[in-house]
Amino acid sequence: MNNRRGRCLPNCSTNAAPRRGQSHVVRLTIDDVIRDDDTMLLRLGEPPSPVPAPVAALLLEHITNRGNMNTATNPASRWLFPGRRSGQPLGPNHLSTLLNKVGIPIAAARGAAIRQQLLELPAPVVADALGYHDKTTTRLRSETGGTWSRYAPGEHARSPAGWVPRGSDDS
Repeated sequence: MNNRRGRCLPNCSTNAAPRRGQSHVVRLTIDDVIRDDDTMLLRLGEPPSPVPAPVAALLLEHITNRGNMNTATNPASRWLFPGRRSGQPLGPNHLSTLLNKVGIPIAAARGAAIRQQLLELPAPVVADALGYHDKTTTRLRSETGGTWSRYAPGEHARSPAGWVPRGSDDS
């Protein structure tokens, strides 16, 4: 049985796709941080995403002073967020706890980021990119005041059969 927010209650089985997010972030390595002159990129997907200057400075400081690097099991760890176990990254829940302790409310930040994306992109595109159900992103879009109500999901890269652009007649 699901509650009204679509989350699974105890004894509920669902085939929902796992959401990307914190579990994806903790699996980043220092190789996913790309420095090119004055620009920093973070490979969260393809293409890599630009990192704003203030965040780039914090990221560089973090790389220099990563935790759990002085243990016998992690001296050469490539994880951006190395865990306590050999060869393992930090757990997503532990990362969330650490961020909350320094004043970054993860749940609120995630919600704000999704709502911002829904103002800029159609709900089905955001749903597909983030692993959400399209009904969830459509509802959030409506709550946010997004205007992508006439977007037709599907393959838009190819032309319909028989369609010929204007001015391309050979007659």
